[in-house]
Amino acid sequence: MSTAPRGPATPASAPGSSAAADGAGPAASRPESAAPADEVGRLLALRSEFPILQKTTYLVNHSLGAMPRAVFDRLREYAEMWATRGIRSWAEGWWTSPLDTGNLIAQILDAPAGSVVMHQNVSVIEGLIASCLEFKAPRNRVVYTELNFPSVMYVWEAQRRRGAEIVTVPSADGIGVDTQTFLDAIDERTLIVPLSHVLFQSAYIQDLDAIVKKAHAVGALVLADCYQSAGTVPFSVRALDLDMACGGSVKWLCGGPGAGYLYVKPELRARLEPMLTGWMAHEHPFAFEKGAQKYAPDATRLLHGSPAVPALYAARAGYELILRAGVDAIRAKSVAQTTRFLQRAAERGLSSRSPLDPARRGGTVTINVPHAPAVVKALAEREILVDSRPDVGLRIAPHYYNTDDELDACLDAVCEILRSGAWQKHAMQTAAY
Repeated sequence: MSTAPRGPATPASAPGSSAAADGAGPAASRPESAAPADEVGRLLALRSEFPILQKTTYLVNHSLGAMPRAVFDRLREYAEMWATRGIRSWAEGWWTSPLDTGNLIAQILDAPAGSVVMHQNVSVIEGLIASCLEFKAPRNRVVYTELNFPSVMYVWEAQRRRGAEIVTVPSADGIGVDTQTFLDAIDERTLIVPLSHVLFQSAYIQDLDAIVKKAHAVGALVLADCYQSAGTVPFSVRALDLDMACGGSVKWLCGGPGAGYLYVKPELRARLEPMLTGWMAHEHPFAFEKGAQKYAPDATRLLHGSPAVPALYAARAGYELILRAGVDAIRAKSVAQTTRFLQRAAERGLSSRSPLDPARRGGTVTINVPHAPAVVKALAEREILVDSRPDVGLRIAPHYYNTDDELDACLDAVCEILRSGAWQKHAMQTAAY
């Protein structure tokens, strides 16, 4: 589980700055910054499972993880079932796929079997949870940071018309949010705290443990969006006593689009009656009863219409590889690589808006460069894939299958593109992909 310390993050600085001097800099000696060589070798042996790595330096895993080779087999299995079993496929795996696939995610989250169900995306999930709630004063507040992912904000902002009061916790530096400031915003008027575990722009890890404890102390719920943590930052929904957790498979889980997941603490489940519902949530769906919903007693009460079966089949390949690799091993390698990258970037005069302390930093690092979208495009021409976001520059995200040489090549290319002006022909670029 995350043990991120409280307090705001500090921007990366060049060697010799106060950040490096106080032990928070990339060059600082930390037990967690080294990954055992045998473990690194074991993880890198999995490179052959990802076809794109044969010709591409793939460092955009925080946006779209590389596709596992086994996805071909999973989708072929789905197609063969449809082709040969027809309608019988529903009873032979399609109908239970939201739970079957969810059970793989449950292992990654340390959740009980049968407590995770699959949806299409996080927006649907957050809307479904919002539909379970009544925003009645005085307990009608929704509290989250201004650095939440915008899609999540849109869902909760829409609840204003149902009586929700949105409390947005400010960031002093655009990197993270002071934990005590966040805790102070959570009071007896708070209904739910839908926060991002790892912030998408800076990779700042929020202190879930402290936030959950404060929310529970005042009677509020916590819904953690773990999109940028699951699969690269170890945590346990049980150890954290999380009420709810959600995320998607597009990024670190390498599961592709269309496979979002929702965990709800089993003892909380019976209290939730979503207005966003459908026949899969009914206790007897094939009775085709008319009238009001009769919610199933298990986690299927949190489903709605028919599942996106092909996406769920495809996603399993990525989850199985994450379980094979082990999130603890992934994290150790990630910390070592991102720490090394920040150090080498600082040596070349490139600053970062990512937290320097690896306990506060997820799997992504950022470097400040001018004309970042154009640099992304120039890198893509060299078969080096990264991305950029406003206010943070380039985002670079090695996963368990990436090598140190690939990170070095990326940094060399960034410096060459800036030095040569190769970015200029893409100067009007606003998005590379």
